[in-house]
Amino acid sequence: MLKILGRANSANVQKVLWVCEELGVPFEREDYGGPFGKTKDKAYTDLNPNSVVPTIIDGGFVLWESNACTRYLAAKHGKGTLCPTDPQEYADADRWMDWQQTTVLPFMTPVFWGLVRTAEADRDMAAIGAGIERGNAVFAILDRRLEGRKFIMGDRLTMADIPVAIQAYRFLTLVTDRPAMPNLEAWMENCRATKGFKKWIDLPLT
Repeated sequence: MLKILGRANSANVQKVLWVCEELGVPFEREDYGGPFGKTKDKAYTDLNPNSVVPTIIDGGFVLWESNACTRYLAAKHGKGTLCPTDPQEYADADRWMDWQQTTVLPFMTPVFWGLVRTAEADRDMAAIGAGIERGNAVFAILDRRLEGRKFIMGDRLTMADIPVAIQAYRFLTLVTDRPAMPNLEAWMENCRATKGFKKWIDLPLT
């Protein structure tokens, strides 16, 4: 059975959990990282030298990097559903997954960590404010992409949506004073209606 090593409130672990829920992939999960520690233990670093979560173990195959895990599970269990089969559609979906890492995550880190995981007295409000400003501009790009679409790739949920939606949920929850982005907000509701989002993502932010 697939093993997932990582705590359930980690955005990166949630990507894998959402995929598994959508595709009906059975798994066992163990808490690692954050308050649970153990990611510096030799037994873990032998699997994942980066000492972060998640790590997945599928039979004898060990994989880390959350988007790589998402792509792998989507390709193995969801060809034609979460994983597009057309090479150009696959590349398009892959692009948005990379966009989450290279463009969204840099501003979401100070926003989320500053507002959720930092005591109010210790917050760097300048960094948080700059992150919110950048986030408004970046998510406007996605809002334009979503014009006339239910999901990033069209009418169905794919691997493209999962990493981006997890961060968008955090941003939209934390930042209420923002420009109107009706396409983004409608897409967010479509994502929230999926079983994987309901079970693993639509939870209090911690």
